[in-house]
Amino acid sequence: MSSQQYQQQRRKFAAAFLAFIFILAAVDTVEAGKKEKPEKKVKKSDCGEWQWSVCVPTSGDCGLGTREGTRTGAECKQTMKTQRCKIPCNWKKQFGAECKYQFQAWGECDLNTALKTRTGSLKRALHNADCQKTVTISKPCGKLTKPKPQAESKKKKKEGKKQEKMLD
Repeated sequence: MSSQQYQQQRRKFAAAFLAFIFILAAVDTVEAGKKEKPEKKVKKSDCGEWQWSVCVPTSGDCGLGTREGTRTGAECKQTMKTQRCKIPCNWKKQFGAECKYQFQAWGECDLNTALKTRTGSLKRALHNADCQKTVTISKPCGKLTKPKPQAESKKKKKEGKKQEKMLD
């Protein structure tokens, strides 16, 4: 390598080094010119957890409604609030409007009580409602249904009419 090439390479290195220092100085002055924002003090809330009441439907016993929430705490900005809620209309109200159960098939009829029963296990609870894990429901056995003989006779009548039309 010739001395001219060496000096030229040395000048490029010095220029790059000076440019790097100039950029660092410029970035440092820009950051120094910015005002530091005071950090927001993080307040640890001494408010309690929200406790929600049951959903109360606006009209009827299912559909849209409201629930009220409350919490405790000396420095809480908000201790009560109202929230919209919905009670599904196809749920069994007998076990609480916010509890849904998966039921088994009906059992055999108990001849002593004339009732048949089935049990249901908790499938879903809305808003941490207090629901029983399993419930039992019973209903009267009802009459045993037999196939209607009328349906057969109607079919025979229709077939007979068709045959008469074909003969004519």
